[in-house]
Amino acid sequence: MDIRQLLQRWIEVLAGIYFAFLEARGARRAVIIACEGDHFTVRTVTPKSGADTQSMQPDESGESSVLSVLKPGKKIPAKVARATEGSLVVLELPAAEVVVRRISVPAQARDFLAGIVRNQVERLSPWHSDQAAYGFDTEVNGEDPANLDVRVLITSRTAIDGLRDKLAAIGLTVDRAVTRQGQAGITTFVTLWSRLATLSGEDLDHARRRIAGGIAATILLSAVISLWALVSAASLRAESEDMAVRTKTLLRQIEGPGAHALASLKPVERAWYEKETSPTAAIVMEAVSRALPDTAYLTEWHLEGVTLRLIGLTSDAASLIAPLEQSGHLADVHFFAPTTREADGALFRFHVEARIKPHFAIAEAP
Repeated sequence: MDIRQLLQRWIEVLAGIYFAFLEARGARRAVIIACEGDHFTVRTVTPKSGADTQSMQPDESGESSVLSVLKPGKKIPAKVARATEGSLVVLELPAAEVVVRRISVPAQARDFLAGIVRNQVERLSPWHSDQAAYGFDTEVNGEDPANLDVRVLITSRTAIDGLRDKLAAIGLTVDRAVTRQGQAGITTFVTLWSRLATLSGEDLDHARRRIAGGIAATILLSAVISLWALVSAASLRAESEDMAVRTKTLLRQIEGPGAHALASLKPVERAWYEKETSPTAAIVMEAVSRALPDTAYLTEWHLEGVTLRLIGLTSDAASLIAPLEQSGHLADVHFFAPTTREADGALFRFHVEARIKPHFAIAEAP
């Protein structure tokens, strides 16, 4: 079986499930139309647990009430139309139209009764098998529990079609044809004909087309969503990569060129870069001279890049750090070597290191 045949079979199964669902949904509310002479009696039934496809037990599954009495040739009243909308419409055949035949089968064959009855219909029916509609019910043989008594109820399709045509003329569509039988004190409706079992090829083709269209639409929608997700992911990835490149560029601009990149610059470019990034010695010296107290004086001055080292003499080395930090030009001010007392005992030699902050104006002296 190739993929096309498998798909067709799958669609047929789905179509069967669809029609079975429609009938099961309608069976939640049932309308029974009994043929009584020249008129039809309409009764509403509200099953407690729904009606299965083979039999329906009105005495146990729900309560019924007479809704209306219809005559052929007259349109149905509005209350009947409302009651039948979305309900299972059941035609109850008169007993005179049904032939009853009995067969006995072993109890072990209970699961195969449908096939057994189908094979026996040609022999049991007064009509040809293609012209007959039938159903059956079973009970355990009272004398021999190992056997089942099967009652096969048969009617002519012509009789069912005639009654269906009369009801269709007044605006009612029959979903199921049943007959009322009684056994062991229980009245049972046995299904002889079902619209689900006799669907026309046109109805089946229409259902298959709708199901195939739904499957195709679902596949197309899934493909569109998947394509949109892929395009969105690719767009987000491109934006992320572009953002990463821009971030790296900004970081390089903030950090400036490294030692390797600086060495690779042309002499003129390197000179301009060092000029732009190197602190101005005159400004730094002026700021330091203003920040140092009068009790301190410098003996050595070292400026390497942004690192400044000051060596000198003072009578109070501890008081040097705060003024230098408050100058606005220096940060991270600290002693980088021990402070030692000079030979005269009055002065101390200090060693201070600081990092120069970019500042292009000399702060006013306090």
